Amino acid sequence: MNVVEEMRLLSLNQATIQTWSARDAIEGCARHGVGYVGLWRDKVQEAGLAATRRLLDETGVRVSSLCRGGFFPAPTISERAERIEDNRRAIDEAAELGTDLVVLVCGGVVDRDMPGSRQMVADGIAALIPYAAERGVRLGIEPLHPVFAGDRSVIAGFGEAAALAERLASPQVGVVVDVYHVWWDVHVHELMRGLGERFFAFHVNDWLAPPPDVLLGRGMMGDGVIDLHGLHATARASGYMGPVEVEIFNRDIWSQPGDEVMALMLERYRAHVLGER
Repeated sequence: MNVVEEMRLLSLNQATIQTWSARDAIEGCARHGVGYVGLWRDKVQEAGLAATRRLLDETGVRVSSLCRGGFFPAPTISERAERIEDNRRAIDEAAELGTDLVVLVCGGVVDRDMPGSRQMVADGIAALIPYAAERGVRLGIEPLHPVFAGDRSVIAGFGEAAALAERLASPQVGVVVDVYHVWWDVHVHELMRGLGERFFAFHVNDWLAPPPDVLLGRGMMGDGVIDLHGLHATARASGYMGPVEVEIFNRDIWSQPGDEVMALMLERYRAHVLGER
């Protein structure tokens, strides 16, 4: 795939410019020639689902993914059932927006029971598979860095996410690879190559050393220590040919004008992900 083709597959994850509404993000992508946007459910809710879909149709911008579903573990059966219902709503929203991917942030540990919490995640995803298949939507398990196991995801390793997707054995279930969470894994390239058709999404950013904030301290590409070009090359060699989302949670970046962030993102993506020096 050449640089022009790669640039057509670039996606702005809405989290990168937190101050932008869904409308701002979609129009900003259209203005800067970015063909895809990764939307967040709260922003879509604020804008209105139907209004967001109309704007997508008007601009020609496509949705690479909808974030987020998941958060399956809960102390009671009723709470777990409520979370399944919320994930069904996320699937409906994704279908309405024209994307076939819901990103799953699976949820943190409950009652200090890691095995039990992981089983709740597996059971929750399994319960959603028939509904997701009916709606033509895939469920992307995003393994998070282990530091987030307590509050965000007990699926805290690349290998664990890949094994879970394989165990569930459905074409609706795969893995979302975000470099921030997996770049350090000694087996990261091997695991990426082994995903095959379960490789559902690829997100880029950078790891600042040391991170100023674990959650809100991701770096713009090129400001950190990740071999982004090498990981991107492995993603493509593994057979993943879909959009690449830039997803950066960073207060300093959020304080900058959105159009300036977009311009910097395009420049850094070409230089550090595609290797166009």
